[in-house]
Amino acid sequence: MDNDESHDHVLPGSDEELDTPDVRGYDFRGEFDFHEMLDAYATTGFQATQLAEAIDIAERMQDEDATIYLTFTSNIISSGLRETVAYLVREGYVDVLITTSGSLTEDVIKTAKPFKMGEWDADEEALRERGINRLGNIFVPSDRYVWLEEYLYDFFDDFFAEEKIRTPTEFARELGETLDDEDSVLKQAADNDVPVYCPALTDAEVGNFLYYYRQGYDSDVGIEILDDYDSLIEDGLLADKTGLIAVGGGVPKHHAIMTNLFRGGADYVVYISTGMEGDGSLSGAPPNEAVSWGKIKEERTNYTQIEVEATLVFPLLVASAFQN
Repeated sequence: MDNDESHDHVLPGSDEELDTPDVRGYDFRGEFDFHEMLDAYATTGFQATQLAEAIDIAERMQDEDATIYLTFTSNIISSGLRETVAYLVREGYVDVLITTSGSLTEDVIKTAKPFKMGEWDADEEALRERGINRLGNIFVPSDRYVWLEEYLYDFFDDFFAEEKIRTPTEFARELGETLDDEDSVLKQAADNDVPVYCPALTDAEVGNFLYYYRQGYDSDVGIEILDDYDSLIEDGLLADKTGLIAVGGGVPKHHAIMTNLFRGGADYVVYISTGMEGDGSLSGAPPNEAVSWGKIKEERTNYTQIEVEATLVFPLLVASAFQN
């Protein structure tokens, strides 16, 4: 092999000129502009560019007056993103919430007792002896759940007084009506007539306390989920356009895209996720996989995924696409 041939292997060369934008980041010279910095994400590359795409799609949702679904897992409410979700509901930017049972219980707890900053590298056995539960680097003392049990038992008495079989959306709305905290997602949802769907309502302390309540107080009470499923599907069918922002995966994310299947798929979709695709899990499934099922409409520029932990980017998305 001569040197020219070897050189061609190393540097094959190309005569093609690409017509895509140049890679270029934000220029920090001069006066700083937050929104110009986010605009520069479009040509920064990697996940910054995915965030720029997400901002554009979220703005298009609003321009098209789409019915916007916000789905999130309970860790979002555990963190300081609770205030971000409450803001979106308070200001009328989202129309439907779909979440997990832990979101409801933790939202209620935070109206009376805050969660505390902790650390990742903690002595778990010592925390157990002290009655402290760890959520990543967030600490939740067990007395929060003692207080919650008392609060919910009083609520259950009123909630089931006239009807023994209720739905999760009724549970979330009437629970929100009892709360007095402007940063409460449930209160804002109740005040602004935004339904909160929780198809896995028993998968947290609500389920534990409902079990004890039914065993000890009223064996006739129960939660019916199919009525909520009907409503979610039928309201989606009536929407001209739908947009979905899924923060995290699991049941909330899939509940939104599955019910949009009945209308031919969601029109605009943004995923924020750290789930990996390789294990075939729902949480790691990217939006183009949902296209194959008909859960998202295929237009190639109407969906994106930001592969990053939500506390880093969700406030940036809200600041640029909604608050601005």
